[in-house]
Amino acid sequence: MLFKLSVKNIRKSLKDYAIYFMTLILGVAIFYIFNSLDSQQAMTDLTSSTKEIIKLMITMLSGISVFVSCILAFLIVYANNFLIKRRKKEFGVYMTLGMGKGQISRILVGETFLIGLLSLAVGLFIGVLGAQFMSVLVVKMFEVDMESYVFVFSKTAFFKTILYFGIMYLAVLVFNTVTISKCSLIDLLSAGKKTEQVKMKKPAACIALFLFSTAILGVLYYLVSVVPNKLDTRSCGIVIALGCLATFLFFWSLSGFLLQMMKRNRKYYLKDLNAFVLRQINSKVNTTVFAMTIICIMLFMTITVLSSGLGMNHSFRESLKEMTPVDVNTEYLPPEGESAGISVSDKLREEGFDLTAFRDDYVDMGIYATDQLTMGLTIGDNMETVTKNFMFLSADQPEDIVRLSDYNRLAKLYGSTQYDLRDDEYLVLCNMDEVKLQRDKMLKKGEKILLDGISYSPKYDQCQDGFLRMMTNRINPGVYILPDHAVKDEWRIGGFLAADYAKQDKKSVEETDIKLNDLRRESGVYSNTRTDIVSASMGLSTIITFVAIYLGIIFLISGAAILALKELSESSDNRDRYEVLRKIGADERMINRSLFKQIGIFFLMPLSLAVVHSVFGLQFVRKMMITMGEVNRFGSIITTAAILLVIYGGYFITTYLGSKRIIQGK
Repeated sequence: MLFKLSVKNIRKSLKDYAIYFMTLILGVAIFYIFNSLDSQQAMTDLTSSTKEIIKLMITMLSGISVFVSCILAFLIVYANNFLIKRRKKEFGVYMTLGMGKGQISRILVGETFLIGLLSLAVGLFIGVLGAQFMSVLVVKMFEVDMESYVFVFSKTAFFKTILYFGIMYLAVLVFNTVTISKCSLIDLLSAGKKTEQVKMKKPAACIALFLFSTAILGVLYYLVSVVPNKLDTRSCGIVIALGCLATFLFFWSLSGFLLQMMKRNRKYYLKDLNAFVLRQINSKVNTTVFAMTIICIMLFMTITVLSSGLGMNHSFRESLKEMTPVDVNTEYLPPEGESAGISVSDKLREEGFDLTAFRDDYVDMGIYATDQLTMGLTIGDNMETVTKNFMFLSADQPEDIVRLSDYNRLAKLYGSTQYDLRDDEYLVLCNMDEVKLQRDKMLKKGEKILLDGISYSPKYDQCQDGFLRMMTNRINPGVYILPDHAVKDEWRIGGFLAADYAKQDKKSVEETDIKLNDLRRESGVYSNTRTDIVSASMGLSTIITFVAIYLGIIFLISGAAILALKELSESSDNRDRYEVLRKIGADERMINRSLFKQIGIFFLMPLSLAVVHSVFGLQFVRKMMITMGEVNRFGSIITTAAILLVIYGGYFITTYLGSKRIIQGK
């Protein structure tokens, strides 16, 4: 009997609360997809170094899944609270007919069990299918072979999803039981007549707080976008706390401020049902200030995390093509007591490495440095700006120097520009934007350098784009290229070798990589292979991308679902008000338009402020991550906007259609 009633209630609620079920299903699907990555076929075809990075990513995602499950648990309980409030009158009728609170609780147990079973089944089905598409994404990111692809089902992710969501549904059961046990019959029967008490705010206070909150936000925007390097960990914590407070005050004062501004425009205020719409918005924002603040912060995190994560991934991939022109760079940094004059190739032979593994066009050259040429001397007063941005660079750090003939041989191998210099000229290679900016200031002045009493002038008034060492990004802070005669042998600090492998098949490349990486560190020989650089870069970018997508979508779904459920609940409570509008002559088209405006404004409020937050937040992220390369913001922002449009816009449309059906009494 009670079970049949539970089934009947679910059938009845499926249309009324489609958003609740949709959110549960999406939560289950996303949770499964990101916890099944370790079982993807693509993961078995990666190189050994890449597999280690993937293990780290899986570990991180597992930890993040705990955090995500807490967010989803809060969302489910929060959403369920609206359902319980909506049905209190129904429960009061049950009690009037003689049903006890224990029986009502058992009905809710049955409903929760069926809802959980349904959402898990559908969510897991979508998740399993989605995981296959995730495999394609992994394959694309790591460029592995799709020929061995097979359909994969992750038992670990399956049971983990059931366990985590089972615990969430158990929390819902406890919440429902406690809620029903605390309600009296009179409270249940009169629940539909109770409305949230709206405390009227003084217009002057609203305007003052609105201006105060925007002033605080303006100061914080300046700090994070103009002087981010002055913020330490403690300062960042204060900025975040003040940002949350200012956001809360903004929404607290917004409704009163907005209403006062609109009232002054009598033509607009009195047009159609605008007065009704603005009063409704005022009431909603007044009673949901905290929720609006949380949603705004969630949307801000979604936009920032997704845009940054996707942008870094694209930038890493583009940068790698340029920054890894050969198979290996090997350096010789002589241990104490050993000569720096030994070539890298001779040192490799000493260590038993067969140089026939390299193609014949490899370049073996020297790296030089002298105390006569330090960063403090070459960059001058601008060095203070450099050290503030990059703590690993210092004024007393000697500049790297390379002979012109050596660099031209390397440039030919790299496919880069080769140069000519007069006997009294020099040029600077630099591709690290922030450092290049400061170096260019000195070069534009024609700043000369003095070596052993001889003066050298810059050939160009700006740094030339280039590098010696392969890196994950454009982070070469500077290399000085001088005529051969100007560079003394005694300045040599080590050797540098760049080479392509003679054999290019996958197995041979991996074997040569291993031989180079296995050389004794005590010998002073260090190798950096293209495989290792690509694996490290792609691994890092993959971790950032997957974490960004995972958290970004969860935050987006959570924020949109809370807004949607709140709006549906409001529509249910305000059904009588719309009946009054019909009785005084408002037609359905006018009512529907007013409802659309209400829901649109309600959804746009947190999103609009979140977008403004994100504009400055992304600038902060860009400056903090400058050593990881230039973030491709435009493409990632377009992608993020598309995700927002689909998910947030989808929730908005679904909410409007659901609310429209509710106020029409269908």
